[in-house]
Amino acid sequence: MATPTSVLSPHEKTRVEDYLNDKVQVSADFESLDSLLSSLRAQHELQRKQLAEAQEALSNATKASNDHAEATRKRAETFNEQQADIDRRLKALTGSDASDEAAKRFEASIEKLRRLELSKGYVSLLKEAEGLSKEALTNIRSSHKSAITPYARLRTIVQALKEAQPAAEGAAPHLVDYVGKLASALRDHMKTDFTKRLQGTLEQMKWPSKDLYLPDSIKAQWKDHVGLLLDLQTPELQSRDASKEEFIKPPILLPLEVMVHPLELRFKYHFSGDKPTNRLDKPEYFLAHVMDLINNFGGFFASSLQPIFDEKAQAVGSDMEWNFCNASHAYITALLPILRHKITTYLPQISNHPQLLSHFVHELMNFDIEIRETWNYIPDPYTDDNWKGMTWEVLTERGWFDRWLQVEKDFALARYKEIVDAPDSGHIDYEGVDSSATKPTKAAIRVNDLLETITERYQPLSSFSQKLRFLIDIQITIFDQFHERLHSALEAYLAMTSTIGRTVQGADGASVEGVAGLERLSRVFGSAEFLEKKMEDWSNEVFFVELWSELQERIRQNKDGGKNVAGSMSVADVASRTSQSVANGSGRGEASEGALFDETASAYRRLRLRSESVITSTLTSNVRTALKTYSRVSTWATISATLASPLPPTSDLAPAMRTLSTEISFLSRTLGIAPLRRIIRQVLLSIQTYIWNNVLMRNKFSAAGATQLISDVEHLCNVTDVALGPAAQVGSSANVLRRLNEGLTLLGLSISASKATDDESASQAKDQRGATQLGLWEVEKRLFKDNESARDLLTELNIETLSGAEARSVLERRVEIGS
Repeated sequence: MATPTSVLSPHEKTRVEDYLNDKVQVSADFESLDSLLSSLRAQHELQRKQLAEAQEALSNATKASNDHAEATRKRAETFNEQQADIDRRLKALTGSDASDEAAKRFEASIEKLRRLELSKGYVSLLKEAEGLSKEALTNIRSSHKSAITPYARLRTIVQALKEAQPAAEGAAPHLVDYVGKLASALRDHMKTDFTKRLQGTLEQMKWPSKDLYLPDSIKAQWKDHVGLLLDLQTPELQSRDASKEEFIKPPILLPLEVMVHPLELRFKYHFSGDKPTNRLDKPEYFLAHVMDLINNFGGFFASSLQPIFDEKAQAVGSDMEWNFCNASHAYITALLPILRHKITTYLPQISNHPQLLSHFVHELMNFDIEIRETWNYIPDPYTDDNWKGMTWEVLTERGWFDRWLQVEKDFALARYKEIVDAPDSGHIDYEGVDSSATKPTKAAIRVNDLLETITERYQPLSSFSQKLRFLIDIQITIFDQFHERLHSALEAYLAMTSTIGRTVQGADGASVEGVAGLERLSRVFGSAEFLEKKMEDWSNEVFFVELWSELQERIRQNKDGGKNVAGSMSVADVASRTSQSVANGSGRGEASEGALFDETASAYRRLRLRSESVITSTLTSNVRTALKTYSRVSTWATISATLASPLPPTSDLAPAMRTLSTEISFLSRTLGIAPLRRIIRQVLLSIQTYIWNNVLMRNKFSAAGATQLISDVEHLCNVTDVALGPAAQVGSSANVLRRLNEGLTLLGLSISASKATDDESASQAKDQRGATQLGLWEVEKRLFKDNESARDLLTELNIETLSGAEARSVLERRVEIGS
């Protein structure tokens, strides 16, 4: 029903009026008045329903609020009643009217009750532990295997108490100690009983004789007793594996401990006291004895004990099966304490005897290698690391490495001194290397042999730091000392051949002249090249490649930590002695290129290059000095033609030919093919320059004089090729002197082509040089016509190295042209 307008408020009236004005604006809007009224009625009905729902919801909320308030009031009354009751009870219990004081007294009573509960729990635990111990002791007499179960339970209690102690802040140390001692006493009692039984069986087996008595009954009895001891040890192995300690040594299994005991007694009998087998200078005796024990009985354990291990591994599960992986390895593990005890008493006796200490360490390395190679001994098969060996225990764990390193270094340096002080150390060894290679001195070969021996001595070490220390402290040190010796020898030669040196030494100058001087230089060059190549070869060997790779890996891992790479050596220390690429690549993600001997090899390379340069300059100087008399010959223009064929060399050329023959012959026997060819090429180029400047360009030549000069140059080339021997190539010397030979081709032209055929000697000389049949005047005409004509002529004559101006200068040396 519509609300009368009289009851509407002014605001509502205004809204109604606005609505009507909006909906009814023209007379046509009255036609839709019915639909408008219908819409309004529908909206009104909807709003009425919504109002009714809202009123109902308000009524329900009001009721719920009242109910909640009533419930809260009732809970408050109940709480007040309970609080009053608690206050009354506290007062009755504590006899105090103050609630705070009463609460404190109540808490003290509660603490006493808690302690009473703890005490009850302790007593119950002690009672259970005592009961388990008595049960195990009782079962030992009747059923051995049944005694294992209560013992295992007791060990579990002991382990649980130890694990709970940190959380309880060490609250029950006496309880833990008592239960632990109870378990230990039970374990000792059971071990003693089981051990006696196994020892009785071993006596029946005639252990440890080579011919064991093993019928099926005794073998079954042995298997039962071994199984009992393994079961007894299993709880200890479980707690040991659960501790998750790193670098934990493999345990010695109880049955193997029992079986190794008579072997230990036999070992002590032979290698203690005054027995002949107990010698300080023969550690190989007791090491070989231990190796024999492993080889003699290892097969028995592999065949008889391994099946027991396999059953045990399946019973204990995957977490503990590694303890029963390999019976032979477990036997070796049980034997090693015998050796450790012997080494402990042996080392102090030889500590002041360097030779004995060195001998012992290397015998111990051989022992480790034999165990690894023969038995593939791996104490823990589930680790990625190989067995480090007894040598590692002695050198690293017991701290004997520095002492041993010093002993080896003293021996190496003493041997090095013997090598360099030997009377023949400076002699060139022509037999020690291939005939086509450069010959080093005997000292260089012996030093290399010494360094290779040192590598063999420390290669078996398992410690990277120790290998690197050996490399740097001994090998590279010897390399450096020998380099300094070679460098000093080169400097001494240079000082002796200097102007001041020649003046001071006087008559002793012969020791550095000619072949003697070249021999001094060849010693330095040959030794430097030999050791440089050896270092390159070493850098490619597997051992040094692996050492380099591990060094790079350590640097990569420690690049941000600032730690030393190996022992006390930093990255900079190692780089200065091995390779600068170590330091350069320390901050990169990937390994840098390089090798361990980069720095040392570079020093030898520089010495080699410098000594080769000095050899070249020395031989060049000797030849130029020998050519001085030849350069003073002034009869080239007056030499008459001779019928001799071939032409003999000019007499003044003899000193140069003699020098080339003797000195190059010596170098051809001493130097390798490649360096020899490099040196001779430089010498020939120097000869070419000298003859060009001091003979060809300073004199006038007749046709016969030109022919003689051509013959002289050919004699020099022939002498050089003959002296080179196997290193010579066909026409190699003439090819090097190409510029001079092309100049001589022009210089030796005949007056005319027809005369060239008449003059047999001149024709023969020209034919040997590949000259054409062009005559002197024709060549002169075309050469001096213009540059283009000169170039065409030189091409026709196969002259490639001379320019037009140089060719004209040469042709002007002919008497005919100059006149």
